[in-house]
Amino acid sequence: MSSNTPDASVIVARDSQGLVALLSADFPDHGGEHVFLPGGRFEAGETPLACARRELREEAGVTAARWRSLGSYAITLGTTARVHLFEAQDLTLGPQNLRDNELDFKLMWWPMKDAMSAVYEGRFLLPAGPLALMLANHSPAAWPATDSVFDQGASRP
Repeated sequence: MSSNTPDASVIVARDSQGLVALLSADFPDHGGEHVFLPGGRFEAGETPLACARRELREEAGVTAARWRSLGSYAITLGTTARVHLFEAQDLTLGPQNLRDNELDFKLMWWPMKDAMSAVYEGRFLLPAGPLALMLANHSPAAWPATDSVFDQGASRP
């Protein structure tokens, strides 16, 4: 099976108070406004983490010092493309750098319990955001040590 669909990365960014960065926008073809996590498709030559860093910076205006992989999953059975899920912490806030097709993206910071309520209420349009939130909220895996290579921006083996 081959695929022309690029992989994507989706990010659960949590600030020091535990608030999660969420975006909202109107999707008229899908019934109106929905919430979603920062993320998007790979650009040429990007690794999953490089894509995650770029998308978080562009869509939310956020950079993160600590990153944790939450796994990667097939987007659909009809393509080899994968979505790579991450959690980001130790955040630095800055301005959004939205593309022309993203200018209506509204950034919000919600407690995790409210983000999870939005999952159960069906307010997310795409499944990667709810999956990433559930994994970040319930993952027993420990964060990597602060001196790990992954924290410094290199991809994991």
